[in-house]
Amino acid sequence: AAPAVRSRPSAAVPARAARRCAAAAADFNPPTVADTKRKFVEAYPYAIPALYNNVLQELLVQMHFTRWAKSYSFDPVMALGLLTVFEQLMDGYRNEEARAAVFAAYVGAMDEDPEQYKSAAASLEAWAKEQTSETLVAFAEQSGEMPAELQGVAARAKAGDFQYSKYFAVGMFRLLELSNTSEPSTLEKLCEALGVPKASVDKDLDIYRGLLSKLTSAKELMADFLAREAKKKAEREAEKKVEVESTTAEAA
Repeated sequence: AAPAVRSRPSAAVPARAARRCAAAAADFNPPTVADTKRKFVEAYPYAIPALYNNVLQELLVQMHFTRWAKSYSFDPVMALGLLTVFEQLMDGYRNEEARAAVFAAYVGAMDEDPEQYKSAAASLEAWAKEQTSETLVAFAEQSGEMPAELQGVAARAKAGDFQYSKYFAVGMFRLLELSNTSEPSTLEKLCEALGVPKASVDKDLDIYRGLLSKLTSAKELMADFLAREAKKKAEREAEKKVEVESTTAEAA
């Protein structure tokens, strides 16, 4: 019998696949960094002191590239991290209403819902407060909304379809704080359970701690400066008052 002839794949198959990939790429048309910054300014068109705005703009750019990565998907750990960073960064800025408006503008610039962030972070906080170091890293064995969310993150990370970010690292650290976990090994176990590289988490947490230290120092310097200016103003007003009283007395 003549040997079987292996059929060659049709050229139309890879051509169709290429067209599908091209179509998918065409559908993914993320905004530019300039677009994101413009949306933020339009949503919050007020001057923000450089003490806050310099860091805020840097975080806006970082979040832009995270948000518009093809593998990005919203998750509560990232939301908790974002809220944690914002609370630290904007502490002392004007009032609560203004801080909420800045946060809404920031999240809105990413075409996302600030209320979703707040709700997800609050739910994760409540769950974490009920955990121990053992149960925190054993979320895969639990049922419920938050364990399911963490299981989803782990599944995406395993499949190589998870967009890690600095906010996610901060969210993980916050989970340890909320569960009163102090053992260094717990972070390593949590990284392993979620499928994220501990080296990246350690690096980003070091950056976060450094940022907080710089912000604290800068805010202290600003407070000292404002206190000195207020004292000088009070002294000038007191001197003017004495001059006026002296002039009035001489005129009498």
